[in-house]
Amino acid sequence: MASSASSLSDAPHVPVLLEPILAKLSPISGTWLDGTFGAGGYTRGLLEAGADCVYGVDRDPMVFDMAQDWANGYGDRLKLVEGVFSAMDTYSDVPLDGVVLDLGVSSMQLDMAERGFSFMRDGPLDMRMGQSGMSAADLVNQAEEAVLADLIYALGEERASRRIAKAIVRARDLEPITTTARLAQIVADCLPRSKPNQSHPATRTFQALRIAVNDELGELVAGLEAAERALKPGGALAVVTFHSIEDRIAKRYLTAAASSGGGGSRYAPQEAAKAPRFTLTPSKAISATDAEVAANPRARSARLRLARRTDTPAQPADRSALGLPAHLTWSGD
Repeated sequence: MASSASSLSDAPHVPVLLEPILAKLSPISGTWLDGTFGAGGYTRGLLEAGADCVYGVDRDPMVFDMAQDWANGYGDRLKLVEGVFSAMDTYSDVPLDGVVLDLGVSSMQLDMAERGFSFMRDGPLDMRMGQSGMSAADLVNQAEEAVLADLIYALGEERASRRIAKAIVRARDLEPITTTARLAQIVADCLPRSKPNQSHPATRTFQALRIAVNDELGELVAGLEAAERALKPGGALAVVTFHSIEDRIAKRYLTAAASSGGGGSRYAPQEAAKAPRFTLTPSKAISATDAEVAANPRARSARLRLARRTDTPAQPADRSALGLPAHLTWSGD
Protein backbone atom coordinates (compact mmCIF):
# COMPACT_ATOMS: atom_id res chain seq x y z
CA MET A 1 0.00 0.00 0.00
CA ALA A 2 1.46 3.36 -1.02
CA SER A 3 2.45 5.87 1.64
CA SER A 4 4.18 9.22 1.87
CA ALA A 5 6.35 7.83 4.63
CA SER A 6 10.01 7.00 4.03
CA SER A 7 10.90 3.53 2.80
CA LEU A 8 11.33 0.54 5.09
CA SER A 9 14.98 0.34 4.16
CA ASP A 10 15.53 3.54 6.19
CA ALA A 11 14.69 1.70 9.42
CA PRO A 12 17.67 1.48 11.85
CA HIS A 13 17.28 -2.26 12.33
CA VAL A 14 15.70 -5.18 10.54
CA PRO A 15 12.53 -6.62 12.15
CA VAL A 16 12.98 -10.36 12.65
CA LEU A 17 10.57 -12.75 10.86
CA LEU A 18 8.51 -9.88 9.44
CA GLU A 19 8.12 -11.56 6.03
CA PRO A 20 6.41 -14.74 7.33
CA ILE A 21 4.19 -12.64 9.58
CA LEU A 22 2.93 -10.60 6.64
CA ALA A 23 2.70 -13.60 4.31
CA LYS A 24 0.88 -15.98 6.64
CA LEU A 25 -1.50 -13.37 8.07
CA SER A 26 -2.32 -11.78 4.69
CA PRO A 27 -4.40 -9.85 3.86
CA ILE A 28 -3.36 -7.23 6.38
CA SER A 29 -6.15 -4.74 7.04
CA GLY A 30 -8.07 -3.03 9.82
CA THR A 31 -6.62 -1.99 13.19
CA TRP A 32 -3.41 -3.58 14.49
CA LEU A 33 -1.23 -3.16 17.56
CA ASP A 34 2.55 -3.50 17.65
CA GLY A 35 3.27 -4.13 21.32
CA THR A 36 7.03 -3.56 21.02
CA PHE A 37 7.38 -0.53 18.75
CA GLY A 38 11.16 -0.16 19.14
CA ALA A 39 12.58 1.16 15.90
CA GLY A 40 9.19 0.78 14.23
CA GLY A 41 10.05 -2.06 11.85
CA TYR A 42 6.93 -4.16 12.44
CA THR A 43 4.67 -1.10 12.55
CA ARG A 44 5.98 0.16 9.23
CA GLY A 45 5.70 -3.29 7.71
CA LEU A 46 2.05 -3.58 8.77
CA LEU A 47 1.20 -0.11 7.49
CA GLU A 48 2.89 -0.73 4.14
CA ALA A 49 1.11 -4.11 3.86
CA GLY A 50 -2.32 -2.48 4.17
CA ALA A 51 -3.25 -1.97 7.83
CA ASP A 52 -5.67 0.94 8.15
CA CYS A 53 -4.30 1.90 11.56
CA VAL A 54 -1.49 0.65 13.82
CA TYR A 55 -1.03 1.40 17.49
CA GLY A 56 2.71 1.48 18.14
CA VAL A 57 3.17 0.70 21.84
CA ASP A 58 6.42 0.81 23.83
CA ARG A 59 7.35 1.30 27.47
CA ASP A 60 10.47 3.26 26.41
CA PRO A 61 9.56 6.90 25.61
CA MET A 62 12.87 7.45 23.85
CA VAL A 63 11.81 5.34 20.85
CA PHE A 64 9.06 7.78 19.93
CA ASP A 65 11.47 10.71 19.79
CA MET A 66 13.67 8.69 17.45
CA ALA A 67 10.71 7.92 15.16
CA GLN A 68 9.55 11.48 14.59
CA ASP A 69 11.43 11.91 11.30
CA TRP A 70 9.21 9.27 9.62
CA ALA A 71 6.18 8.66 11.85
CA ASN A 72 4.35 11.83 10.83
CA GLY A 73 4.28 10.60 7.25
CA TYR A 74 1.59 8.09 8.17
CA GLY A 75 -0.75 10.70 9.65
CA ASP A 76 -3.70 9.32 11.61
CA ARG A 77 -2.89 5.77 10.51
CA LEU A 78 -0.18 5.59 13.17
CA LYS A 79 -0.91 6.14 16.86
CA LEU A 80 2.03 6.08 19.27
CA VAL A 81 1.36 4.98 22.85
CA GLU A 82 3.75 4.83 25.81
CA GLY A 83 2.57 1.73 27.63
CA VAL A 84 3.04 -1.94 28.45
CA PHE A 85 1.82 -5.33 27.21
CA SER A 86 -0.50 -5.85 30.12
CA ALA A 87 -2.64 -2.82 29.25
CA MET A 88 -2.79 -3.27 25.48
CA ASP A 89 -6.51 -3.98 25.53
CA THR A 90 -7.12 -0.41 26.76
CA TYR A 91 -5.42 1.49 23.95
CA SER A 92 -7.84 1.02 21.05
CA ASP A 93 -11.52 2.00 20.98
CA VAL A 94 -12.28 -0.87 18.59
CA PRO A 95 -11.49 -4.60 18.68
CA LEU A 96 -8.14 -5.35 17.05
CA ASP A 97 -7.58 -7.19 13.80
CA GLY A 98 -4.08 -8.18 14.86
CA VAL A 99 -1.37 -7.96 17.51
CA VAL A 100 2.39 -8.39 17.01
CA LEU A 101 4.73 -8.91 19.97
CA ASP A 102 8.52 -8.95 19.45
CA LEU A 103 9.89 -9.92 22.86
CA GLY A 104 13.07 -9.00 24.64
CA VAL A 105 15.44 -6.08 24.23
CA SER A 106 15.75 -4.32 20.88
CA SER A 107 19.01 -4.06 18.98
CA MET A 108 18.59 -0.29 19.19
CA GLN A 109 18.66 -0.45 23.00
CA LEU A 110 21.65 -2.80 22.94
CA ASP A 111 23.54 -0.33 20.76
CA MET A 112 23.12 2.49 23.29
CA ALA A 113 25.83 2.08 25.93
CA GLU A 114 24.12 4.55 28.25
CA ARG A 115 21.13 2.19 28.61
CA GLY A 116 23.31 -0.48 30.20
CA PHE A 117 21.91 -3.55 28.41
CA SER A 118 25.06 -4.83 26.73
CA PHE A 119 28.31 -6.26 28.06
CA MET A 120 29.87 -5.37 24.69
CA ARG A 121 29.68 -1.62 25.42
CA ASP A 122 30.69 -0.15 28.76
CA GLY A 123 28.01 1.96 30.37
CA PRO A 124 26.00 2.40 33.56
CA LEU A 125 24.47 -0.84 34.81
CA ASP A 126 20.85 0.12 34.14
CA MET A 127 18.79 -2.19 31.83
CA ARG A 128 15.45 -0.45 32.47
CA MET A 129 13.31 -0.44 29.33
CA GLY A 130 10.96 2.16 30.78
CA GLN A 131 13.72 4.23 32.40
CA SER A 132 12.00 4.13 35.79
CA GLY A 133 11.96 1.79 38.79
CA MET A 134 14.81 -0.36 40.06
CA SER A 135 17.90 -0.72 37.89
CA ALA A 136 20.20 -3.68 37.37
CA ALA A 137 22.73 -1.92 39.61
CA ASP A 138 20.14 -1.80 42.41
CA LEU A 139 19.54 -5.51 42.05
CA VAL A 140 23.19 -6.52 41.79
CA ASN A 141 24.29 -4.42 44.77
CA GLN A 142 21.39 -5.03 47.16
CA ALA A 143 19.97 -8.53 46.61
CA GLU A 144 21.15 -11.33 48.86
CA GLU A 145 23.55 -13.86 47.40
CA ALA A 146 20.98 -16.68 47.42
CA VAL A 147 18.42 -14.49 45.64
CA LEU A 148 20.94 -13.53 42.96
CA ALA A 149 21.89 -17.17 42.45
CA ASP A 150 18.27 -18.27 42.09
CA LEU A 151 17.48 -15.41 39.74
CA ILE A 152 20.47 -16.05 37.47
CA TYR A 153 19.66 -19.75 37.37
CA ALA A 154 15.92 -19.41 36.76
CA LEU A 155 15.89 -16.48 34.33
CA GLY A 156 19.25 -16.96 32.66
CA GLU A 157 19.36 -20.78 32.76
CA GLU A 158 22.95 -20.40 33.97
CA ARG A 159 24.26 -23.56 35.66
CA ALA A 160 27.11 -21.68 37.37
CA SER A 161 24.69 -19.26 39.04
CA ARG A 162 25.89 -19.87 42.60
CA ARG A 163 29.52 -19.33 41.67
CA ILE A 164 28.58 -16.12 39.83
CA ALA A 165 26.45 -14.82 42.71
CA LYS A 166 29.27 -15.46 45.17
CA ALA A 167 31.71 -13.56 42.93
CA ILE A 168 29.28 -10.63 42.60
CA VAL A 169 28.82 -10.34 46.36
CA ARG A 170 32.57 -10.57 46.96
CA ALA A 171 33.22 -7.82 44.39
CA ARG A 172 30.49 -5.47 45.60
CA ASP A 173 31.82 -5.71 49.17
CA LEU A 174 34.97 -4.04 47.86
CA GLU A 175 33.19 -1.45 45.72
CA PRO A 176 29.62 -1.10 44.34
CA ILE A 177 29.17 -2.58 40.87
CA THR A 178 27.92 0.27 38.69
CA THR A 179 29.05 -0.46 35.12
CA THR A 180 28.33 -3.17 32.57
CA ALA A 181 32.03 -3.72 31.89
CA ARG A 182 32.82 -4.44 35.53
CA LEU A 183 29.94 -6.86 35.93
CA ALA A 184 30.84 -8.64 32.69
CA GLN A 185 34.43 -9.02 33.88
CA ILE A 186 33.36 -10.36 37.29
CA VAL A 187 31.25 -13.03 35.60
CA ALA A 188 33.89 -13.87 32.99
CA ASP A 189 36.60 -14.24 35.65
CA CYS A 190 34.73 -17.02 37.46
CA LEU A 191 33.83 -19.07 34.37
CA PRO A 192 35.91 -21.02 31.84
CA ARG A 193 37.07 -18.96 28.89
CA SER A 194 34.57 -19.24 26.04
CA LYS A 195 35.60 -21.13 22.93
CA PRO A 196 35.45 -19.62 19.42
CA ASN A 197 31.85 -19.05 18.23
CA GLN A 198 30.51 -19.45 21.78
CA SER A 199 28.55 -16.66 23.44
CA HIS A 200 30.20 -14.34 25.96
CA PRO A 201 30.33 -15.88 29.48
CA ALA A 202 28.16 -13.05 30.84
CA THR A 203 25.35 -13.53 28.31
CA ARG A 204 23.05 -15.56 30.55
CA THR A 205 23.64 -13.40 33.62
CA PHE A 206 22.84 -10.20 31.73
CA GLN A 207 19.72 -11.85 30.30
CA ALA A 208 18.53 -12.83 33.79
CA LEU A 209 19.06 -9.35 35.22
CA ARG A 210 17.29 -7.68 32.30
CA ILE A 211 14.28 -10.01 32.58
CA ALA A 212 14.05 -9.40 36.34
CA VAL A 213 14.44 -5.62 36.15
CA ASN A 214 11.67 -5.31 33.56
CA ASP A 215 9.42 -8.14 34.82
CA GLU A 216 9.45 -9.44 31.27
CA LEU A 217 7.87 -12.82 31.97
CA GLY A 218 5.07 -11.34 34.03
CA GLU A 219 4.42 -8.80 31.28
CA LEU A 220 4.47 -11.55 28.65
CA VAL A 221 1.72 -13.57 30.33
CA ALA A 222 -0.33 -10.47 31.10
CA GLY A 223 0.21 -9.31 27.52
CA LEU A 224 -1.03 -12.57 26.04
CA GLU A 225 -4.12 -12.30 28.22
CA ALA A 226 -4.63 -8.67 27.16
CA ALA A 227 -4.20 -9.59 23.49
CA GLU A 228 -6.83 -12.30 23.91
CA ARG A 229 -9.23 -9.69 25.31
CA ALA A 230 -8.41 -7.09 22.64
CA LEU A 231 -8.61 -9.23 19.47
CA LYS A 232 -11.83 -9.56 17.52
CA PRO A 233 -12.98 -13.02 16.35
CA GLY A 234 -10.63 -13.97 13.52
CA GLY A 235 -8.02 -11.51 14.75
CA ALA A 236 -4.38 -12.56 14.43
CA LEU A 237 -1.69 -12.86 17.09
CA ALA A 238 2.01 -13.06 16.21
CA VAL A 239 4.60 -13.63 18.97
CA VAL A 240 8.35 -13.53 18.24
CA THR A 241 10.54 -14.97 21.01
CA PHE A 242 14.32 -15.06 21.38
CA HIS A 243 15.04 -17.54 24.16
CA SER A 244 13.65 -20.78 25.46
CA ILE A 245 11.88 -19.41 28.54
CA GLU A 246 9.80 -16.94 26.52
CA ASP A 247 9.04 -19.48 23.83
CA ARG A 248 7.98 -22.13 26.35
CA ILE A 249 5.54 -19.70 27.97
CA ALA A 250 4.08 -18.55 24.63
CA LYS A 251 3.79 -22.14 23.39
CA ARG A 252 2.03 -23.40 26.51
CA TYR A 253 -0.31 -20.42 26.64
CA LEU A 254 -1.41 -20.78 23.02
CA THR A 255 -1.59 -24.57 23.14
CA ALA A 256 -3.87 -24.42 26.18
CA ALA A 257 -5.98 -21.65 24.65
CA ALA A 258 -6.38 -23.66 21.44
CA SER A 259 -7.33 -26.88 23.21
CA SER A 260 -10.86 -28.26 22.99
CA GLY A 261 -10.33 -30.59 25.94
CA GLY A 262 -10.43 -34.38 25.78
CA GLY A 263 -7.16 -36.25 25.70
CA GLY A 264 -6.19 -37.86 28.95
CA SER A 265 -3.83 -40.73 29.67
CA ARG A 266 -2.94 -43.20 32.39
CA TYR A 267 -1.12 -40.33 34.11
CA ALA A 268 -3.65 -37.50 33.73
CA PRO A 269 -7.45 -37.36 33.68
CA GLN A 270 -9.36 -36.45 30.55
CA GLU A 271 -10.24 -32.77 30.30
CA ALA A 272 -13.84 -31.66 29.96
CA ALA A 273 -14.84 -30.51 26.49
CA LYS A 274 -14.40 -26.77 25.98
CA ALA A 275 -14.49 -24.23 23.19
CA PRO A 276 -11.01 -23.17 22.05
CA ARG A 277 -10.15 -19.47 22.29
CA PHE A 278 -7.48 -19.59 19.57
CA THR A 279 -6.60 -21.70 16.57
CA LEU A 280 -2.91 -22.23 15.84
CA THR A 281 -1.78 -21.22 12.33
CA PRO A 282 0.47 -23.23 12.02
CA SER A 283 0.65 -25.52 15.04
CA LYS A 284 4.44 -25.29 15.37
CA ALA A 285 6.86 -22.38 15.68
CA ILE A 286 8.38 -20.83 12.55
CA SER A 287 12.14 -20.22 12.43
CA ALA A 288 14.10 -17.83 10.27
CA THR A 289 15.39 -19.03 6.92
CA ASP A 290 19.10 -19.44 6.32
CA ALA A 291 18.97 -16.33 4.14
CA GLU A 292 17.43 -14.22 6.92
CA VAL A 293 19.95 -15.47 9.49
CA ALA A 294 22.80 -14.63 7.11
CA ALA A 295 21.41 -11.12 6.66
CA ASN A 296 20.43 -10.66 10.31
CA PRO A 297 22.25 -12.91 12.83
CA ARG A 298 19.82 -11.85 15.59
CA ALA A 299 17.21 -14.00 13.82
CA ARG A 300 19.09 -17.24 14.57
CA SER A 301 17.38 -17.85 17.92
CA ALA A 302 14.02 -16.32 17.00
CA ARG A 303 10.81 -18.35 16.96
CA LEU A 304 7.48 -17.11 15.59
CA ARG A 305 4.15 -18.42 16.87
CA LEU A 306 0.91 -17.49 15.10
CA ALA A 307 -2.70 -17.89 16.19
CA ARG A 308 -6.20 -16.72 15.27
CA ARG A 309 -8.77 -15.64 17.85
CA THR A 310 -12.09 -17.47 17.97
CA ASP A 311 -15.37 -16.04 19.27
CA THR A 312 -15.05 -17.85 22.64
CA PRO A 313 -14.89 -15.32 25.51
CA ALA A 314 -11.44 -14.54 26.84
CA GLN A 315 -10.35 -16.01 30.14
CA PRO A 316 -7.26 -15.79 32.37
CA ALA A 317 -4.45 -18.28 31.86
CA ASP A 318 -3.64 -21.06 34.29
CA ARG A 319 -0.26 -19.62 35.22
CA SER A 320 0.81 -22.75 37.07
CA ALA A 321 0.85 -24.60 33.75
CA LEU A 322 2.94 -22.10 31.76
CA GLY A 323 6.44 -23.08 32.88
CA LEU A 324 7.13 -19.82 34.69
CA PRO A 325 10.26 -19.99 36.87
CA ALA A 326 9.66 -20.39 40.59
CA HIS A 327 8.73 -17.16 42.33
CA LEU A 328 11.79 -15.05 43.14
CA THR A 329 11.40 -12.76 46.12
CA TRP A 330 13.38 -9.55 46.21
CA SER A 331 12.37 -5.95 46.65
CA GLY A 332 14.45 -2.82 46.34
CA ASP A 333 12.38 -1.13 49.01
